[in-house]
Amino acid sequence: MTITNELQATIEQMVQQGKGILAADESQPTIAKRFAAIGVVPTAENCRAYRGLLFTAPGIEDYISGVIEFEDTLAQSDDDGTPLPVVLARRGIVPGIKVDKGTGPLALSPCDLITYGLDGLAARLIQYKSQGARFAKWREVYKIGDHYPTALGISANAEMLARYAAVCQEQGIVPIVEPEVLIDGNHSMARCAEVTETVLKLVFHALHRHHVVLEHMILKPNMVLPGKDHPVKASAAEIAVATLRVFRRAVPAAVPSINFLSGGLSPEEATANLNAMNANFPGTPWLLSFSYGRALQQTVLQAWQGKTENVPSAQLALLKRARLNGAAQRGEYTPAMESAN
Repeated sequence: MTITNELQATIEQMVQQGKGILAADESQPTIAKRFAAIGVVPTAENCRAYRGLLFTAPGIEDYISGVIEFEDTLAQSDDDGTPLPVVLARRGIVPGIKVDKGTGPLALSPCDLITYGLDGLAARLIQYKSQGARFAKWREVYKIGDHYPTALGISANAEMLARYAAVCQEQGIVPIVEPEVLIDGNHSMARCAEVTETVLKLVFHALHRHHVVLEHMILKPNMVLPGKDHPVKASAAEIAVATLRVFRRAVPAAVPSINFLSGGLSPEEATANLNAMNANFPGTPWLLSFSYGRALQQTVLQAWQGKTENVPSAQLALLKRARLNGAAQRGEYTPAMESAN
């Protein structure tokens, strides 16, 4: 199979009506925080057991087409010894891998952040691919303030995303390109829209410069919404209008799927916002879907509590959130579904 055919096959399996991506790629510090909230020690065994719980949840393959894994997870197995990427692949779910190495201050522009991890990326991708990964994810983040992100920060981050995506496609790995304008702050929805549009335009200019094939990538962006400390909140319908206005201006129609991140939203908010986009704006050139972490896992962690006897109820919690987001991806979600089993 040629690399082009390989990339196309992965895209076709990941981009499906009614399905989205589960982000289970939390770093050790992040999973430690999630576990601390339920009183669970983040040992390697507890992390393995939790990821195994997610990946073996009955029925999730009806709503989840791909899972982003953390590096350690690729080498772990479920309780019967089957490697976790194999567990996913056997269910028709595409295994993926987070490949960036986290963020730090951009040199001489300390209010901007830059993501590390390009050194040795091609060699790492070869290894990850041998372990079953067929797509990758790289995240750049943009904080909003009165004077940032700066033009330098936006262009530097765009260059990193494009270089990463090009290396992925060269290795036959589908890149998820994640430019996240953070929800932190008291900025207005208009300010978020302004920054998001600028970020996306520069990202796609950089992708073009680096010869990235848009048909063989997935975009994972933020929604356009007010900062979490802004006094005026926005409805799902307002968020849908603002988000689609920006994306129509900035995202080429060649991109097959836009899988939104939840970025600090509650599970219910993330689902309602996605539904409003699909219900109110049918016929967009892209599939509008989800790639949620906390918004899919929050209720799972609360149900699990680190106890083996709670695994079935935790898996049901995941299935419910996956099902509701699958409905939102079709524009068929209603708030009444939250109270149904």
